[in-house]
Amino acid sequence: MTDVDPVTLEVLRNACVAVAEEMNATLVRTSYSPNIKDRRDCSCALFDVGGEDATAEMISQAENIPVHLGAMPYSVAAAIEAFPPADLADGDAILLNDPFHGGAHLPDMTLVTPVFVEGDLVAVAANRAHHADVGGGRAGSVAADSTEIYQEGLRVPPVKLYDGGDPVEDTFDLLLTNVRTPDERRGDFRAQRAANRTAVERVRDLAARHGLDTLRAATTEIKAYAERRMRSEIADLPDGTVEFEDYLDDDGQGHEDLLIAVSVTVDGDELVVDFEGTSEQVAGAINAPLAVTASATYYAVRCVTDPDVPPNAGTYRPIDIRAPEGTVVNARPPAAVVGGNLEISQRVTDALLGAFGSEAPERSVAAAQGTMNSVTFGGTDRAGEPFAFYETVGGGYGGRAGADGMDGVHAHMSNTLNTPAEVLETVYPLRVRRYEYRPDSGGAGEFRGGLGLRRDIEVLTDDVAFSLLADRRRHPPYGLAGGGSGATGEDYLLRDGETEPIPGKSTHDLDAGDVVSVRTPGGGGYGDPAARDPEAVARDLRLGTLSAAAAREAYGLDPEDQ
Repeated sequence: MTDVDPVTLEVLRNACVAVAEEMNATLVRTSYSPNIKDRRDCSCALFDVGGEDATAEMISQAENIPVHLGAMPYSVAAAIEAFPPADLADGDAILLNDPFHGGAHLPDMTLVTPVFVEGDLVAVAANRAHHADVGGGRAGSVAADSTEIYQEGLRVPPVKLYDGGDPVEDTFDLLLTNVRTPDERRGDFRAQRAANRTAVERVRDLAARHGLDTLRAATTEIKAYAERRMRSEIADLPDGTVEFEDYLDDDGQGHEDLLIAVSVTVDGDELVVDFEGTSEQVAGAINAPLAVTASATYYAVRCVTDPDVPPNAGTYRPIDIRAPEGTVVNARPPAAVVGGNLEISQRVTDALLGAFGSEAPERSVAAAQGTMNSVTFGGTDRAGEPFAFYETVGGGYGGRAGADGMDGVHAHMSNTLNTPAEVLETVYPLRVRRYEYRPDSGGAGEFRGGLGLRRDIEVLTDDVAFSLLADRRRHPPYGLAGGGSGATGEDYLLRDGETEPIPGKSTHDLDAGDVVSVRTPGGGGYGDPAARDPEAVARDLRLGTLSAAAAREAYGLDPEDQ
């Protein structure tokens, strides 16, 4: 323990969390694109800086997107390596997105800002925002058909976007020349800078109020406190090794049934997560860098221990991740990785929750939809201006002990919102024709899985490029403790009165009047369906989430007898 009294320590711990949350509020409020402003596809965190090597470690985060937050330390480390403290000044901001140098996938731009107090570098503010287009072969930069990273957009190593508070115009020019929607991108970059400047002011306020020495001591103890709590949680798990396997459908390039193999070993108060046996990296765009796999691992461990343990660098010190290089969970360049951030992260989460659930199902949850269902439209709008629209589509959450899975949510590693139909139709030449739950899509169980969604989007102009990058179209989300699997997803192109099935990873050229119908997976069920409360079945029948045929087949109940 430090000499910081417990009350001050708790005040400062919560103050650091408040800094990250205010950063996020600033980013959302000032951004330009619907993907950040409305869907909130962004995350913020605060790091302290200490030691002779000026190591930056996360001390707090806003409760945003798990796949961003677990990977952000890798980006901050890459930024500090490229620009050591001696090369930094107040007002600087470092931008990067390179998946093989601290990033996740190219649309996720991370901005890192040093925080100086009285001339000393004491903290780093960082935020990550998904930009709706960063160049590449297809509008939206989330193409299901890319086979190497060079096709996926502009790859940015750590570079200064702001120098001493002034924009580096050469960097801005390079970035904005290579994207389809430069005005929107410039606005989102400015919003990211504003978010980090919010952190700079708030950290300085804390140092002025409590003293710099107290602030430094408190951030060190915050991490130590989280480490002690996580070690205590791991020590409560039974020692030994559990294994689990799950699969992705394919990579969109002919490789099917991609294995995610994981073994979890509990040894006292430490945890080893080993992905030995996982499929080698593939040609398609679903490989993941190590940072993405680490994000999913940290998230899953928090889920099955105590989510109230403060998430910071100390929380993850007892967790040893072993991901063989050259596999889909730790790919080498120049692998295409845009879908790894989206799909590998979800399947790693499923595999880890399945491993924990096989030993202690009450701690875990049945599989959620297990995909982000990424849809991208791009072309020229009715005013003759280029547009790029990106969103992920929610689905079913898994059932768990004591509760049904949630319906139609962005589960696990996504944690974003939908694009409101009103915003989508106002900003883009698109129209939402249908948006509803998929009845019977949740897995049967004492506590059923959540329902998937159906979202039909019509294009209103010609020559629109569409990309779909989704999974769980062949391998359904698993049930837990005797629960049934959730329904797999389905996708269709509605054109000229015909309904054509399309692959979950595919690209298409669309014209006005064409409709894409994305029907997302449901969550797995938890527990024996025979144990489900008949009143719960009757409620589902009344609400239309369960059909009469499914009630008879899954639960042995005849609606006419209810």
